[in-house]
Amino acid sequence: MSNTKILIVDDEPTIVNTVRAYLEPEGFTVQTAMDGNAGLSAARTFAPDLIILDVMLPGLDGIQVLRRVRQSSNVYVLMLTAKADETDKVVGLSVGADDYLTKPFSPRELVARVKAILRRDRATTDEHPPLAFQRLRIDPDARQVWKDDAPIELTHIEFDLLHTLAHHRGRVLSREQLIEHVWGNDYYGDDRVADVHIGRLRKKIEDDPANPTLVVTVRGAGYRFEDEPR
Repeated sequence: MSNTKILIVDDEPTIVNTVRAYLEPEGFTVQTAMDGNAGLSAARTFAPDLIILDVMLPGLDGIQVLRRVRQSSNVYVLMLTAKADETDKVVGLSVGADDYLTKPFSPRELVARVKAILRRDRATTDEHPPLAFQRLRIDPDARQVWKDDAPIELTHIEFDLLHTLAHHRGRVLSREQLIEHVWGNDYYGDDRVADVHIGRLRKKIEDDPANPTLVVTVRGAGYRFEDEPR
């Protein structure tokens, strides 16, 4: 994973120095920022492959930084959140975070999560040809999606969720199955993360996200992709 760039945005020097000390021996190029404004600037100039972003920051908080990053980038964002603050997790995911890790955390666990994220991002999709449906077209190699021939911008997780569901069209996939396909079987977090990302995906691909017709909920079972093949 040489030349892979990671940006750490956290105002606690101990956390920043510890995480950096664990990441750099693994071959990652690491840059750090101690507040929200510096983090936003670094995200633009450093162009990281992954951002580790704390929710509680001086200046712009992590949620504000995330909103601004998402205006121009689909970089993978792993948020760090206070253990007791469930709201931070849900809000962070709803505005564009891909995953979260609660404090306090093990640096080894963080490195393992980062490696798993980057492995999935680099996984080849040669075995999955483009998928064409009545409303949607999905190109796994280019990681691009079109709805009615208009391009749609999706984050890494949103794309992987859509591709997984479309690849299993007509089949109900549970939260646990989606997490295994998209986050991997080494995922440590809450399985409700899938629901939040499905909600975000629907806002981008459905005509009426409150009444979805492409990715539907099967109560008590999971989600099913229902667009018809071309």
